[in-house]
Amino acid sequence: MASWAPPRLNDFILTDKLGSGTYATVYKAYRKHNTREVVAIKCVSKKSLNKASVENLLTEIEILKTVRHPHILELKDFQWDRDNIFLITEYCAGGDLSRFIRTRRILPEKVTKLFLQQLASALKFLYEKNISHLDLKPQNILLSSLDRPHLKLADFGFAQHMTCQDEPQSLRGSPLYMAPEMVCSKHYDARVDLWSVGVILYEALFGRAPFASRSFSELEEKIRSNQSIELPTRPRVSPECRDLIQRLLVRDPDLRISFPDFFNHPFVDLEHMPCAESLQKAVSI
Repeated sequence: MASWAPPRLNDFILTDKLGSGTYATVYKAYRKHNTREVVAIKCVSKKSLNKASVENLLTEIEILKTVRHPHILELKDFQWDRDNIFLITEYCAGGDLSRFIRTRRILPEKVTKLFLQQLASALKFLYEKNISHLDLKPQNILLSSLDRPHLKLADFGFAQHMTCQDEPQSLRGSPLYMAPEMVCSKHYDARVDLWSVGVILYEALFGRAPFASRSFSELEEKIRSNQSIELPTRPRVSPECRDLIQRLLVRDPDLRISFPDFFNHPFVDLEHMPCAESLQKAVSI
């Protein structure tokens, strides 16, 4: 079989390639037989896995098997054969948030707030289960569709049940969205996710990440610096929104906004999170 052809899986027909990373390729697929249900299948080649990536994959399966939330990608099943491990998840036709932002350049504050509320409700659910994502970035946030975007948090390969032990920790995630304490290889905890939310929020509103850099060393220098993060004056954002970004993007995790304060922040306003119908209305406006 040609190497570019999708692998075969008993109950599914694999079609378009949706994306690929270091260890995995994701395909759009149809369930055979009468349902013709559309799913996404993440194929992980066993050959490419080292010990750490096997552990990441097992953690991802274990976490996704136990969580059910409207804003977390649903793992429907997992299978394996001689060469691959397959994670069968719901299919998100809207692509990822990174592409959504890129094609629009910037998002209006209203739409950004709706997405933030959906992300915050997923994070609150995980926080209550003591799970940290540790790799929050727009590429790991999927949209159910483009006409009615419903945000789904995906890719739990780096997620962890956070413990209080002070064990040595490995570098996880993507440098552009990584909290300073992670980049500087210090001990870190769940609060790194709050920094990443701040970077995502900044990027959605202003069209670029706060530390956009040409190289890792330049990025590291900006993250290590003590200069406070200036928010662009354009486009204008509401005082509540500005306040939240400034409290999320605080280099010292002890001074950063806490999870309870984040969930209760007036800009996040989870209590008044709109239902699917009002989301549709806001997007069409």
